[in-house]
Amino acid sequence: MKRLFSVLLSCIISWQALANTQDMSTVESTHTDSTLSQLVNQLPTTKLNKMSPLLEKIAETRNDKTRGVLKAMMEGDLYYLKTDKTVVLALKEESLYSITNILTAEALAPVKKSKLRKVKTNNRLRGDIRSFIAKIDLTDPNKAVREQAVKQLLDNPSKSGLAAIQSLITTETDDEVRELMNITLLLNQLKTGTHHEVMAAITQLEDTLEPSVNNTMVKMLAALPANNKTPEQKALAASLTKVISSIEDKRSFFGIIENIFFGLSLGSVLLLAAIGLTITFGVMGVINMAHGEMMMLGAYTTYVIQLAFPNLIEYSLLMAVPAAFLVSGFVGIIIERGVIRYLKGRPLETLLATFGISLILQQLVRTIFSPLNRQVQAPEWMTGSWVINPVFSLTYNRLYIIIFSLMVFFTLLLILKKSSLGLHVRAVSQNRDMARALSIKSDRVDAITFGLGSGIAGIAGVVLSQLTNVGPNLGQAYIIDSFLVVVFGGVGNLWGTLVAAMSLGSINKFLEPVVGSVLANIIVLVGLVLFIQKRPKGLFPQKGRAAD
Repeated sequence: MKRLFSVLLSCIISWQALANTQDMSTVESTHTDSTLSQLVNQLPTTKLNKMSPLLEKIAETRNDKTRGVLKAMMEGDLYYLKTDKTVVLALKEESLYSITNILTAEALAPVKKSKLRKVKTNNRLRGDIRSFIAKIDLTDPNKAVREQAVKQLLDNPSKSGLAAIQSLITTETDDEVRELMNITLLLNQLKTGTHHEVMAAITQLEDTLEPSVNNTMVKMLAALPANNKTPEQKALAASLTKVISSIEDKRSFFGIIENIFFGLSLGSVLLLAAIGLTITFGVMGVINMAHGEMMMLGAYTTYVIQLAFPNLIEYSLLMAVPAAFLVSGFVGIIIERGVIRYLKGRPLETLLATFGISLILQQLVRTIFSPLNRQVQAPEWMTGSWVINPVFSLTYNRLYIIIFSLMVFFTLLLILKKSSLGLHVRAVSQNRDMARALSIKSDRVDAITFGLGSGIAGIAGVVLSQLTNVGPNLGQAYIIDSFLVVVFGGVGNLWGTLVAAMSLGSINKFLEPVVGSVLANIIVLVGLVLFIQKRPKGLFPQKGRAAD
């Protein structure tokens, strides 16, 4: 009985303590709301030169609505009614303004602009507001919010913001955010410190790639006199020159890495576009001018899937890859069975026939989907970038494209090396007559090979839908480059296609910043012509009697 009474008494005491805590929390929240309300109601009557201290008091209230008030004022959407001085968020809609009470979030009746007056602000106040918002965000539990707040103060520092960083840096749990806070404080020391403090800050900022740091150092170096420097100024100039040179070397290095990355991403697209053409041309000797339209069909397949499943955008590409392979592969088999098999041994007629088919497919797409370009939405997991440092980042869409193209390449290589179909394809490509003598159905191999090449082109179209708009002329932009890759790498050689695609993509990306995209393409084309003069069969020539 005593034990039961003790348990009951403990429960009553705990419940009472919890109720008191909730009451205190409610009272504190009510007090904060009351303080914010009093401060916000002073905005309409406060003069511009006294607005900054008032905004600082508003920022210190730490209310859930504080950030919204400051952001609305910074963006110029904070007004008050002339009749009763109620502060509202006002957004223009045609001839009227839709207004919402900034404190209660209550929607009010729309009014004309003559009934409103904007809360006074200017560029200096907007800078202060950015700092206040950054100061609020510095204590946010979300790392990304804190990091963005520090970057905001790095670009637009303020005394209150720097003081907040100084007080919070020791308690910051994330290493990246803490490092960014340290850079912000060192940059302020670089601008306002004594000579010894400036020299110490320069030494510590030597490995920093933040653009603000480099820009500040360049301005400081330019501000020093050209002649008659004091010993301190000479030491400062030497230190700044050394650190700026070191930073520029690192930026140049990461610039080269970035060009390589973009070159590989372009090469990956060329690889997917050319790999199907390689096996088609290598096995059948067919110059397929409709290969670009197979890519176009793959891209439109992705567009149709997103239309059919609007709620499954995140999975649309995963569904589009096999669907595009089947659609383009099926069309390729129809073309081979219906046209190309009757033109074997006549390359000129095959070229003209496939060119005519490409025009037919383009017009068919224009009739069904209209000539206008279509936008394919990127899934969330393909947007954004992987930030390595402030001057170098890898976009997720291009990174996934590189990985995906290599997966397709090695899968196709495995099929051709380890499967019976691959054995038949290699046999037909090296000696068609001997393959027939060994009971290999070359006509069946031709159809499957053409369908396989067209299907891979359809997969390339799925990739291209993430890089450009989908339109009837999508494939025409890549068909010439695909042929260049095939000729450069060696007809019918997959490894040659891989090396050629990555090489041409990288060379293009390194030349474009120097000479422009058009002249870069011309230089690549001229270089390729000169290379073919020396090695007519490409980097990796085909082996076997068919190569003779």
